[in-house]
Amino acid sequence: MKELDTLEALARSLKQGWESELRLIVDAAFPRARLLDIIAELQGSCPRTQIQLADVVLSGAEQAIIEGSADLVVTSRVPPGYLSDWLLDVNFIAVARADHPLLKIGRELTTDDLAHHVQVVVRDSGTSHPRDEGWLGAPRRFTVSSMDASLATVLAGLAYAWLPEHLLLEALRSGALRRLPLVAGASRNVSLHIVLVHANVLGPAARAAADAFHRHAKA
Repeated sequence: MKELDTLEALARSLKQGWESELRLIVDAAFPRARLLDIIAELQGSCPRTQIQLADVVLSGAEQAIIEGSADLVVTSRVPPGYLSDWLLDVNFIAVARADHPLLKIGRELTTDDLAHHVQVVVRDSGTSHPRDEGWLGAPRRFTVSSMDASLATVLAGLAYAWLPEHLLLEALRSGALRRLPLVAGASRNVSLHIVLVHANVLGPAARAAADAFHRHAKA
């Protein structure tokens, strides 16, 4: 029944030339500047298509794929049974404000050092099978709902965190933030993939979106 509903919706939209709605679910680690360029391009190429865009964290993208609640999903983990294409790798690095006590220790830091300070983590936006990733050994953790909130918490000197490097360029350049000199694990790569959820009934707006993500990911 779900597939019939999808086909009927596509048939109605194709009569108008483009889909009436395009639902995009994008992992919050995807570079924001590139995402905005993609949206701007889509607004020009399919102006009559209403674009629904949502940022998700961790399992939120997987949930959207499994539930079929999006047309295109950018995710760090692809559920079994779905095809995907690699887009890019995002480098997460451990950082703290320049005056944070961890940066005054004067040597490489261990997990014992980290455990004595607050770590800010981003809450999983998925509800079906939420998960945690990265080092979560700090007994004192502060949980927020977005990457931007995590960055603001670190800039306020309230915690340290692993954050996407593309979010940190200005703060690192100005010296407001510094990398934590960890013995190991100071950085980690997260691969982002694109999934066309309804690939068998793909409309022109979804095809245009997929093409835009591929091109801008390589920019």
